[in-house]
Amino acid sequence: MPAITADTLTLPRVSAAAAADTERPVRSITTGPRGYEGEGFPVVRAFAGVSTAALDPFVHMDQMGAVEYLPGEPRGTDWHPHRGFETVTYMIDGRFAHQDSHCGGGLIGDGATQWMTAGSGILHIETPPAELVESGGVFHGIQLWVNLPKVHKFAAPRYQSIEGDDVTLLASEDGGALIRIIAGDIDGHRGPGRTYTPITLAHATIEPGARLNIPWKRDFNALVYVLSGRGSVGPVGHPIRHGQLAVMGPGDRLTVAAADSQDAPAPALEVLVLGGRPIREAVMHYGPFVMSTKTELIEAIEDFQAGKFGSVPPGALMPHGPRRPRLG
Repeated sequence: MPAITADTLTLPRVSAAAAADTERPVRSITTGPRGYEGEGFPVVRAFAGVSTAALDPFVHMDQMGAVEYLPGEPRGTDWHPHRGFETVTYMIDGRFAHQDSHCGGGLIGDGATQWMTAGSGILHIETPPAELVESGGVFHGIQLWVNLPKVHKFAAPRYQSIEGDDVTLLASEDGGALIRIIAGDIDGHRGPGRTYTPITLAHATIEPGARLNIPWKRDFNALVYVLSGRGSVGPVGHPIRHGQLAVMGPGDRLTVAAADSQDAPAPALEVLVLGGRPIREAVMHYGPFVMSTKTELIEAIEDFQAGKFGSVPPGALMPHGPRRPRLG
């Protein structure tokens, strides 16, 4: 169950479509394969099999969980580098601790988002806090990589902490869907995230039988990813379910509808709606680096090895292992 909820009857409603508005059709629907990241936490590779051009300005997205960990099971990442893009970690349920080599950091939980601009180079860690490792619990979130245009590849690193209460809340026209705007804007309502690349990122909960129809900027691409539940997408109503990504075609609005009944344990259809203005520049992606040329990739690796991304701070956050009983 998402941490941020609200009574949709009290929220501003998305405006109805105008007569001249066109619906965005579905270009493709793909199913993300499952895998493991970091020290072994389960993910769905949401963008697998989708062309770079269709995703631009996004590079990569993992759905982390949803999983109910037993004590001692939670896993995260150790310290690692990034350059040339922004990492966005949105925690829907559970908690993740973050720290980086430029003094950014904190606890991400209860619907919060950490927006880290790696830019010229940074080291960071994301790991479950010690108390979660010891007790176990729910873990569910998203990590999204947003590309930076060549002119901003070497921007100074920065960190934004967007608490769950900071997001902008809207209701669908029929009142059956709650929209949480993290960045960008929908129908003139703007989220708190500051971005180099113009994008919109929102999480919507659509109740069984309800329909979400929202305006979308014509110069943005549009993606719909199903976090849980099942329903349909687009004007023809293509079926879509958990772990699937819909790439939408051109138009003024996009539609997602929830099936009349949902399978346990998902009481509603949960979707991430995202898109942005394509950068339309060459992308060279290798591991934790997203650059414009092969030469820049080689330079990134050499700069990291030379310690130019900063250093792990004294007394830094480290992956926590469960306490084990002492013998003897």
